[in-house]
Amino acid sequence: MFSENTIKQLANYKTPFYYYDLKVLHNTLDEVVKQSQKYNYHVHYAFKANSNKKIIELICNKGLGADCVSGNEVKHAIENGFASQKIVFAGVGKNDDEINYALSQNIFCFNCESIHELQIINELAGKQNKVASIALRINPNVDAHTHQYITTGLEENKFGINPYEFDTVINLIKQLSHIQLIGLHFHIGSQITDLVPFKNLCLKVKQINHYFLNKGFDLAVINVGGGVGINYKEPDKDSIIDFAAYFKVFNDFIELRPQQELHFELGRSIVAQCGSLISKVLYIKNGINTNFAILDAGMTELIRPALYQAFHKIENLTAQIHHLPINQKYDVVGPICESSDCFGKAVELPETKRGDIIAIRSAGAYGEVMSSRYNLRDETRSYYSE
Repeated sequence: MFSENTIKQLANYKTPFYYYDLKVLHNTLDEVVKQSQKYNYHVHYAFKANSNKKIIELICNKGLGADCVSGNEVKHAIENGFASQKIVFAGVGKNDDEINYALSQNIFCFNCESIHELQIINELAGKQNKVASIALRINPNVDAHTHQYITTGLEENKFGINPYEFDTVINLIKQLSHIQLIGLHFHIGSQITDLVPFKNLCLKVKQINHYFLNKGFDLAVINVGGGVGINYKEPDKDSIIDFAAYFKVFNDFIELRPQQELHFELGRSIVAQCGSLISKVLYIKNGINTNFAILDAGMTELIRPALYQAFHKIENLTAQIHHLPINQKYDVVGPICESSDCFGKAVELPETKRGDIIAIRSAGAYGEVMSSRYNLRDETRSYYSE
């Protein structure tokens, strides 16, 4: 990903910063559009993965919709060119102000996650003399076999409506005059690298879709969320995931009613590989058992390793220019006053020195968007290449 000229250019910027290769993003989006259009699928970009203005403007220009999980994400989408009729609003805890704003903008759909939420949206829509389009977020009890913090489709998770609530929900919807049920929404988790859970989801969708049809609801939309994973270990080998295989699973195994639309909410798989966190080595601290490479970036810039024990490939770009062999192991850590501020343990690198430029790869998703100013850190800038 990094040519010698690019590395030299990056060395001129004050670290740490986020670096985005927009060519990778362009190519990824082109593949998403190409493969989804084979089946006339609708793709919404999950704003929670990265809401960088330049990134989302490019995504909007490619014709994708927006998947939002806060009122500010809805507002950000509209302010940056996304049509209201391509915006879905999900999340278990939408507050009244957020709902009212989304209603005022006539968004495409609210993905509702509880019986109580249905009642509140109906009440607020009534006050605006509107009928809100909703999809029921269903908990299908499908195990995504991913990290426990990013599994969302099991009964013990906080997300969605469980099948034992269906009769109650249906009876309630028939009484609520300011909401209209247009679809079903599913999302089983994130960073799913095996396509089998998606096949299992298709089988559950078939059952639940048929159940609602028997209850008199021939729904226009089935939304299967996202969650397809990326290759964190070899980001250059698989900079674009196999979207053809991903969408084909749904074409092969899901059964839709005539005229039903299939919607997706993809985030990580679109933006992760175009972004890297670029940092500089502040100190090398050698010990008897462990050598530390202390960077000027920390968990304030990329929290995933601390939060999920997530792996990100770490590269010494300075050593790459000089073609130095990989012959040392370092715990690569940041400057934050937390023991969890660690990007990787026993990371194999060339001999690393103060001032070396380090790239932490696959940081385009859940990097900048989850950053903080803990320890009163400076705001982190972003740079781009076309």
